[in-house]
Amino acid sequence: MVVPEPGLPGRVRVHEVGPRDGLQNESATVPTEVKAEFVRRLAEAGLTTIEATSFVHPKWVPQLADAERLYPLLSGLDGVDLPVLVPNGRGLDRALALGARRVAVFASATESFARANLNRSVDESLAMFEPVVTRAKRADGHVRGYLSMCFGDPWEGPVPLARVVRVCRALLDMGCDELSLGDTIGVATPGHVTALLEALAEAGVPSGVLGVHFHDTYGQALANTLAALRSGVTTVDASAGGLGGCPYARSATGNLATEDLVWMLRGLGIETGVDLGLLVATSVWMSERLGRPSPSRTVRALASADSHKEQ
Repeated sequence: MVVPEPGLPGRVRVHEVGPRDGLQNESATVPTEVKAEFVRRLAEAGLTTIEATSFVHPKWVPQLADAERLYPLLSGLDGVDLPVLVPNGRGLDRALALGARRVAVFASATESFARANLNRSVDESLAMFEPVVTRAKRADGHVRGYLSMCFGDPWEGPVPLARVVRVCRALLDMGCDELSLGDTIGVATPGHVTALLEALAEAGVPSGVLGVHFHDTYGQALANTLAALRSGVTTVDASAGGLGGCPYARSATGNLATEDLVWMLRGLGIETGVDLGLLVATSVWMSERLGRPSPSRTVRALASADSHKEQ
């Protein structure tokens, strides 16, 4: 039953991160052709923003070492944006050479995670990103700024709101078109989400440039998403089948499952353009190739219902 809630947006853009953020955490490397088919199936399900891969050094993320081979296989997906992660200038060069014009940089709100992920301080990492963002914009690119550890850090604990606001402002000031607020270890709760979004609004950061990226470590991802929607956010990151985590934070578990998100949004009468049946079939297909069931509750419920119908 569709029961809208007053004050929520009429449409939400789902930023699908499964092919990048999901598959980069797999212990076994997924074949390039399977990755390409995964992206194509997600596009057929109606997703229009699909994060394809990362142009990071293969030493750090070997699961995505095939970025140069994968990206050309995704040509021809009309109406689908295929952003890629670029950690530095060399990564940007590789992406631009293949025609990628939607890129993302990956910053941290905490010093500990900046050191673990980038081997730099927060300010040093921002200094590294600035010329990357500038060059991407000169190439008519669109730049997303990811910000990790917005709510809690496994080494430092709770993260002060002012620290998150400072780095968000720095990313916007250097030219980022949008920001993704990451709950990397999944410790956020709805009140914390609302408080951060209010602090960002007070600092002149409008909700229209923000996306949210929740992990479901403590089962809070959907509740946190709803809090963000109530604060005006209309972009939500999610991963088909709930794939993913974070290779630099062992306490991080899977991302918010795209199917769980779409189920909730559909019940609220919020448009996404996503065909839930095709999306579930895609995640079942991928789970078969990974050799394990999807952690998404919606995938399990609907796949089980379809199985019973067939019997």
